[in-house]
Amino acid sequence: MNVRKPAVSGQFYPGNPSRLFEEIERLIDPAIDKQKAIGVVSPHAGLMYSGQVAGKVFSSVDIPESVIILGPNHTGCGPQASIMESGSWQMPMGNVNIDKDLAQAIIRNSDILQSDISAQMLEHSIEVQVPFLQYFHSDIKIVPIVLGGYDFSICQSIAKAIVQGIKSNDKDALIVASTDLTHYKSQTEANLADHKVIDKILNLDARGLFDMVVQEGISMCGVIPVTTMILAAKEMKAQNATLVKYMTSGDISGDYNQVVGYAGIVIN
Repeated sequence: MNVRKPAVSGQFYPGNPSRLFEEIERLIDPAIDKQKAIGVVSPHAGLMYSGQVAGKVFSSVDIPESVIILGPNHTGCGPQASIMESGSWQMPMGNVNIDKDLAQAIIRNSDILQSDISAQMLEHSIEVQVPFLQYFHSDIKIVPIVLGGYDFSICQSIAKAIVQGIKSNDKDALIVASTDLTHYKSQTEANLADHKVIDKILNLDARGLFDMVVQEGISMCGVIPVTTMILAAKEMKAQNATLVKYMTSGDISGDYNQVVGYAGIVIN
């Protein structure tokens, strides 16, 4: 059985299980009314910087047993679009199993996704979502999908495969799109670009989001995962999107000259 070991434990989040649990508990908001969601946008910079946003977004939704997590490929390893279809992820708070049935159903419906773990091994964008999911659902199962490239047709194809996989399994699944927004611009520049991105997401405008990010050169690393998630959510009759929190790394570090933007968004 494939076992993926943590790549950023002790760096992006505490490697000690007790400390990690306590840190997640500090970041979540138990007072928020939870809602059923089709998808969410969540950042992946690590708990120190983006944990407040991730904590707020995961506090806002009912988390089902199975979660499909779409992450960008920061490492350049592996194929353009890949899925880990079986095995488990070793995490500080316990192993997390792959939802094999759902993963294989998605692969069966895709001509693009490849069963491959090489893109998964060092990629942090999916890994940092998992402790939040474990906190709310100790028996969580995941379907990790790593996406690279800039091609809208790939987003459309994978979105259809995800929806068909969910329907064929008759499964309640949440789709998480992992992304940070503008990278290493001033606070003013980041706010401007990021709210243009956020507006497209809130309008469920997948094509508009994709075209704007590409044409304007916005340094949003997860535009492919977010575009794919929006397309899948709309096919699953999504009607609304809500921004639950936006901030930048400057709000944590105090350095507003070069910031990274983070947004937490719920789609239902």
